Amino acid sequence: QLQLVESGGGLVQPGGSLRLSCAASAITLDYYAIAWFRQAPGKEREGVSYISRSSGSTNYADSVKGRFTISRDNAKNTVYLQMNSLKPEDTAIYYCAASPWNYSGSYHPFEYDYWGQGTQVTVSS
Repeated sequence: QLQLVESGGGLVQPGGSLRLSCAASAITLDYYAIAWFRQAPGKEREGVSYISRSSGSTNYADSVKGRFTISRDNAKNTVYLQMNSLKPEDTAIYYCAASPWNYSGSYHPFEYDYWGQGTQVTVSS
Protein backbone atom coordinates (compact mmCIF):
# COMPACT_ATOMS: atom_id res chain seq x y z
CA GLN A 1 0.00 0.00 0.00
CA LEU A 2 1.49 3.32 -1.13
CA GLN A 3 1.61 5.75 1.81
CA LEU A 4 3.93 8.67 0.85
CA VAL A 5 4.28 10.29 -2.60
CA GLU A 6 6.70 13.15 -3.39
CA SER A 7 6.08 15.63 -6.21
CA GLY A 8 7.22 19.06 -7.39
CA GLY A 9 10.74 18.30 -8.55
CA GLY A 10 12.14 19.43 -11.88
CA LEU A 11 14.80 21.48 -13.66
CA VAL A 12 15.46 25.01 -12.37
CA GLN A 13 18.16 27.65 -12.92
CA PRO A 14 20.51 28.69 -10.09
CA GLY A 15 18.76 31.21 -7.85
CA GLY A 16 15.33 29.80 -8.70
CA SER A 17 12.70 28.19 -6.46
CA LEU A 18 10.77 24.93 -6.20
CA ARG A 19 8.15 23.63 -3.76
CA LEU A 20 8.22 19.90 -3.03
CA SER A 21 5.12 18.12 -1.71
CA CYS A 22 4.82 14.92 0.35
CA ALA A 23 1.24 13.61 0.22
CA ALA A 24 0.01 10.76 2.43
CA SER A 25 -2.61 8.02 2.10
CA ALA A 26 -3.69 5.52 4.80
CA ILE A 27 -1.78 7.47 7.49
CA THR A 28 -2.40 10.91 9.02
CA LEU A 29 0.82 12.91 8.82
CA ASP A 30 0.09 15.22 11.76
CA TYR A 31 0.70 12.22 14.06
CA TYR A 32 4.26 11.72 12.72
CA ALA A 33 7.56 13.55 12.71
CA ILE A 34 8.45 14.19 9.04
CA ALA A 35 11.91 14.57 7.51
CA TRP A 36 13.26 15.41 4.07
CA PHE A 37 16.44 13.63 2.91
CA ARG A 38 18.37 13.94 -0.34
CA GLN A 39 20.92 11.83 -2.23
CA ALA A 40 23.13 12.81 -5.16
CA PRO A 41 24.83 10.20 -7.42
CA GLY A 42 27.90 8.73 -5.73
CA LYS A 43 27.18 10.46 -2.40
CA GLU A 44 25.71 9.40 0.93
CA ARG A 45 22.11 10.20 1.77
CA GLU A 46 21.92 13.31 3.93
CA GLY A 47 19.24 14.91 6.08
CA VAL A 48 17.85 18.24 4.85
CA SER A 49 15.06 19.26 7.25
CA TYR A 50 12.59 17.85 9.75
CA ILE A 51 9.39 18.96 11.49
CA SER A 52 8.07 17.59 14.79
CA ARG A 53 4.60 16.21 15.43
CA SER A 54 2.09 18.42 17.31
CA SER A 55 4.35 21.38 18.12
CA GLY A 56 5.47 22.14 14.57
CA SER A 57 9.07 22.86 15.60
CA THR A 58 11.60 22.58 12.76
CA ASN A 59 15.28 21.96 12.06
CA TYR A 60 17.51 22.53 9.01
CA ALA A 61 20.88 21.30 7.84
CA ASP A 62 23.54 24.03 7.76
CA SER A 63 23.79 23.73 3.97
CA VAL A 64 20.14 24.81 3.46
CA LYS A 65 19.48 27.02 6.50
CA GLY A 66 17.95 30.35 5.50
CA ARG A 67 16.98 29.07 2.03
CA PHE A 68 14.56 26.15 2.68
CA THR A 69 11.33 26.06 4.72
CA ILE A 70 9.41 22.96 5.87
CA SER A 71 5.68 23.22 6.69
CA ARG A 72 2.47 21.20 7.16
CA ASP A 73 -1.05 21.51 5.72
CA ASN A 74 -3.19 19.22 7.89
CA ALA A 75 -6.33 19.77 5.79
CA LYS A 76 -4.52 18.31 2.75
CA ASN A 77 -2.54 15.69 4.76
CA THR A 78 0.59 17.06 3.07
CA VAL A 79 4.06 18.29 4.08
CA TYR A 80 5.95 20.82 1.93
CA LEU A 81 9.56 21.82 1.40
CA GLN A 82 9.86 25.32 -0.07
CA MET A 83 13.31 25.71 -1.66
CA ASN A 84 14.57 29.20 -2.56
CA SER A 85 17.90 30.51 -3.87
CA LEU A 86 18.72 27.08 -5.28
CA LYS A 87 22.34 26.16 -6.02
CA PRO A 88 23.83 23.48 -8.32
CA GLU A 89 24.95 21.55 -5.23
CA ASP A 90 21.26 21.13 -4.28
CA THR A 91 20.87 18.74 -7.23
CA ALA A 92 19.71 15.35 -5.87
CA ILE A 93 16.78 13.00 -5.46
CA TYR A 94 14.67 14.25 -2.54
CA TYR A 95 12.79 11.83 -0.26
CA CYS A 96 10.25 12.40 2.49
CA ALA A 97 9.98 10.04 5.46
CA ALA A 98 7.65 9.63 8.46
CA SER A 99 8.51 8.42 11.98
CA PRO A 100 5.72 7.06 14.23
CA TRP A 101 7.74 7.18 17.48
CA ASN A 102 10.33 9.98 17.28
CA TYR A 103 8.17 12.93 18.32
CA SER A 104 10.75 15.66 17.68
CA GLY A 105 12.37 14.41 14.46
CA SER A 106 15.96 13.48 13.58
CA TYR A 107 18.40 12.84 10.71
CA HIS A 108 18.76 9.11 11.47
CA PRO A 109 17.17 7.18 8.55
CA PHE A 110 16.67 4.02 10.64
CA GLU A 111 14.16 5.90 12.83
CA TYR A 112 11.76 6.37 9.88
CA ASP A 113 9.33 3.58 8.91
CA TYR A 114 7.62 5.16 5.89
CA TRP A 115 9.36 6.52 2.77
CA GLY A 116 8.32 7.93 -0.58
CA GLN A 117 9.92 6.99 -3.92
CA GLY A 118 11.68 10.34 -4.35
CA THR A 119 11.50 13.29 -6.74
CA GLN A 120 14.41 14.58 -8.85
CA VAL A 121 15.64 18.17 -8.39
CA THR A 122 18.17 19.47 -10.92
CA VAL A 123 19.70 22.96 -10.58
CA SER A 124 21.66 23.93 -13.70
CA SER A 125 22.33 26.87 -16.00
